[in-house]
Amino acid sequence: MDHALVQDPHAEIRQEVAKLCAHFPGEYWRKLDQVRGYPTEFVHALTEAGYLAALIPEEYGGAGLPLSAAAAILETVHSEGCNGAACHAQMYIMGTILRHGSPAQKTTYLPKIATGELRLQAFGVTEPTSGTDTTSLRTFARKEGDKYIVNGQKVWTSRAEHSDLMLLLARTKSREEAKSRTDGLSTFIVDMRTVLGKGLTIRPIRTMMNHNSCELFFDNMEVPAENLVGEEGRGFRYILDGMNAERLLIAAESIGDAKWFIRKATDYAKERKVFGRPIGQNQGIAFPIARAYAQMRAAELMVREGCHKFEAGLTPGEEANTAKLLAADASWAAAEACIQTHGGFGFAEEYDVERKFRETRLYQVAPISTNLILSYLAEHVLGLPRSY
Repeated sequence: MDHALVQDPHAEIRQEVAKLCAHFPGEYWRKLDQVRGYPTEFVHALTEAGYLAALIPEEYGGAGLPLSAAAAILETVHSEGCNGAACHAQMYIMGTILRHGSPAQKTTYLPKIATGELRLQAFGVTEPTSGTDTTSLRTFARKEGDKYIVNGQKVWTSRAEHSDLMLLLARTKSREEAKSRTDGLSTFIVDMRTVLGKGLTIRPIRTMMNHNSCELFFDNMEVPAENLVGEEGRGFRYILDGMNAERLLIAAESIGDAKWFIRKATDYAKERKVFGRPIGQNQGIAFPIARAYAQMRAAELMVREGCHKFEAGLTPGEEANTAKLLAADASWAAAEACIQTHGGFGFAEEYDVERKFRETRLYQVAPISTNLILSYLAEHVLGLPRSY
């Protein structure tokens, strides 16, 4: 199976990332899964190789690569059986800071993020009461002199325990005072090292996959006013840049998962013999794998389209959402086909299928559910009446 582009500009990156991933086989991830551990060695290796600084401009010590290169990196990580969830936020959060951060913020943080001295892995947006209804969040940041006092709560903030910095979205104006649904929300860079235990409490959430998800509580947490990103009240617009990048990169990860499942299922279907013939000879096995492959290829094209638009400085809302929807569906279809092909062995830890099965299931729900994507496309692309 060879579906590489004739002229893939990131072919060399893919090859080098694959070599790095070879040092972190399934056994490495299975051991972490058993103890709910963080893949520190893997993240360190990606940092040392410069991959987590892919989107940071060269003037700040990064590689200065486009979003499509970051997509190639994360896709390869997943297609090689690894998992980028422990560090992918550092890439997509860059969209907000690079486009809207002040020169001082970029100079202060980006060089240290590029070297790995600082980790920017936490994205504080979702709340227990609002979920994906971001404009209804309640966490409030009240300005007092040269600082903001933050009170509220966040949930599903992954990697908070393993991050130094967090990009936080909070209300700076009440909904009653806001001119629109998106007005009055502001974005902040929070140095969690200075506020942990001093206004910030982190509680891990145990989930079906080892994703290091957490619940955060803010109790009069102080954030310097200089850590406000851009203008006060325009934070929702700023994080959209991060969200579009996030959806494209998560889509790339899902495509990587799909490729892993398809390769795993195809290899097993060729080797496994029942009733004197390879099970891949049976259409009941072959067709689901083939259909998942077709779905993956379609999603792959949409990710490429979305990255091109993002790199042109445009807002790829339609493309990013569509790519996320198609890629999540493709990876889930491939996962279903893979576990069905393996039969009972698909549930055995040593095959890694069940681990990847759990991991890829997440993307039907996060970072945005497929139903919300369909609502977005219906309203903003097709012009249908708003459903919520």
